[in-house]
Amino acid sequence: MRNEVRRQREQDKLSQRQKLKETAIYRAIEKVSSYMDHYYLDAFIGFVPGWGDILALLSTVPFVYFSICKVKSAPLTLAIINNALRDVLLGMIPFFVGDIIDIFHRANAKNMQITKGFVEGDEAIIKEVNRRAVQSAVILIGLLVLIVLMVWLLFTAGNFLLSQLFSAI
Repeated sequence: MRNEVRRQREQDKLSQRQKLKETAIYRAIEKVSSYMDHYYLDAFIGFVPGWGDILALLSTVPFVYFSICKVKSAPLTLAIINNALRDVLLGMIPFFVGDIIDIFHRANAKNMQITKGFVEGDEAIIKEVNRRAVQSAVILIGLLVLIVLMVWLLFTAGNFLLSQLFSAI
């Protein structure tokens, strides 16, 4: 009797995982990951001063929606947001250095990997993301502070450069 219940639970989990993989939002995050990281769209968008990193951050929205509404996992959501904010912070490094780093960082591919691991029930990925949930929350707060500081620094440096340019004219 116990084995039958266990088998039925496993079947239900497999069925649920298959249903998640067949949703439109899952297919959308696969495409987002492919376009943003495998075709380097993330790095190219980053060349748009100021707005590029914001546009790249918007590519995370489908991942966050899927992790909150479909998978219903707070640790997975924290990990996805953590990867996205790291990508934004690295992408904000001036003089195109951040854009070059974006080529190698591949936040969307990392998000797809952990999302896929959750959907497929990969115990190692699930355990790792759950273990790092608190760490991710602390890192998220730190990354948000660093991003705000970077925006302030870039804005201040831009104003200084513009004032120097106009004073020279």
